[in-house]
This record gives sequence, structure tokens and C-alpha cells, in this order.
Amino acid sequence: MSAYREIIVNGLWKQNPSMVQILGMCPLLAISTNITNALGLGIATALVMAFSNAGVSLVRNHVTPDTRIPVFILIIAALVTIIDMSMNAFVHPLYLVLGIFIPLIVTNCIVLARTEVFASRNPVLPSLVDGFMMGLGVTVVLVMLGALRELVGKGTLLSGIDLALGPIARHWVIHVIPDYPGFLLSILPPGAFFGLGLIIAARNWIDQRHQARANPSATIAAPTAAAA
Repeated sequence: MSAYREIIVNGLWKQNPSMVQILGMCPLLAISTNITNALGLGIATALVMAFSNAGVSLVRNHVTPDTRIPVFILIIAALVTIIDMSMNAFVHPLYLVLGIFIPLIVTNCIVLARTEVFASRNPVLPSLVDGFMMGLGVTVVLVMLGALRELVGKGTLLSGIDLALGPIARHWVIHVIPDYPGFLLSILPPGAFFGLGLIIAARNWIDQRHQARANPSATIAAPTAAAA
């Protein structure tokens, strides 16, 4: 259980692909204009990462070192195709909004990196959990960034939720700031960079606070050494 706990903590915090490793920035910054888009792409990425890790772990002892990368990419591409066709069939309006970024999951360096670094060296179940938690870490950052950009840019939350859940969800949009004129910069690409920078800064601040509480003697010794 301690090994699985470490996998979970790594995926969500210590080795979060979006906040720590800074991988897969193109879809992260491009599609996070609101919570709905971010959640849709995040779930798709998490599913692909989980099952691609499991698939690679299953075949890891049956491929040669020279063919492992093409085989890994083939597994990832097959899973992305299934996700792409499923979203096209069941959430077509959201599928149209996400567009090319669903097929581009195949080329996302996060997915291939986890298959190479973890799944190719570990059993199926830990690999499945690792892929899902890494994907969930990406999803959490996507949703936080989407919520921040949507709130600052439009003054709403859950804008476009009807694209995923149908017309019945059209009234689920939360107008946090009524009669808000909007802030266009937040919706544009520069807003994504500013928002992600704030999220990474907040994560680093929390980490430093935690380390200071865990080792208070180091924080006391540092000013003393500086004064000397």
C-alpha cells in the first residue's frame, strides 16, 4: 500500500506532469478556456494514460529494445482512436470544440514518457494506477486553470457544460459575477501563461511552507548564517 500511496502522491503533487515536469503544455494552455473543455480533455488524457500504461506493461517482456518505442506509440494511438470515436459518438458538441487536441494526445510527451519510464519496468496494476494518477494530475491542473481563466474572463463557471451533458445542463452555468463585462486577456493565450504561472507559484509556496514546518531548524539556521 505504501508503494501505491507514493504513486498517488507523485501523480498529484510531487511529479505532477503539468506543475512540476512542465510537460504537454500545448493542449494544457490551448484548451483550458473554461472548466468544461478542460475536464473533457483531462478525462480523455487520463484514460489514455491509464490503459496505455497497462498495455505497455503487458507486452514489455515480449518486445525488443529496438521496437519498443513504435510498439508503445501503436498502443497509445489505438487507445486515442477509441477515445476519439467514443467522444464523437456520445459527446459530439464537446468533441467539435476539443477538435484536433484529442488526436494529438498520441504525440503528448506525458503519455509516452510514463510508458517508457514506469510501465515498461513495472507490473500491470501499478502501471495502470500510475498512468491514471498522472493523468488525473494533468486533469486537476487543467480544471484549475480552466476555472481561473473562465472566472476572470467571463465571470462564470461551467460555461458550455451543455456541450457535454446536453441541453438539460444549460441552466447549470454559475454566474459568479453578474453583469461582468469580461476580461478578454484571460481567455486569450497570454491568460493561460499567467494562470499557469500563478498555479505553479501557489504549488511551490505550499511545498516550501510544508518543508519549513517539517524542518524548522533549517529555516532558523539560514538567517543566522546570513547574519554571520
